[in-house]
Amino acid sequence: MITSCDIAYTLNAEAMEVNEELREQIFEIVNNQLTNDDPPETKLTYDRLVNQGFDDFQTRQLIGQCLVVELFDVLKYKKPYNNERYVKSLKALPKEPFE
Repeated sequence: MITSCDIAYTLNAEAMEVNEELREQIFEIVNNQLTNDDPPETKLTYDRLVNQGFDDFQTRQLIGQCLVVELFDVLKYKKPYNNERYVKSLKALPKEPFE
């Protein structure tokens, strides 16, 4: 099972470009959150976005953006992972977390 810590070292400025391997790892984390219901807001957000008309890929991509923003802060600024801010970003979707 891949966690956010496992891929933290792979995020850097180049990762802002489309990177299929990184996207797969982010999607695996999202899948794990959905499967484990941890945090529960991930599943609530997934269901809400699908009900709003987003398809599965779009929904996972939006959730993944929130996750990447948090991982970026961990790596760039050496801050601890901020689950409270992650949940806040999830609740604000589809608004992008970096606006």
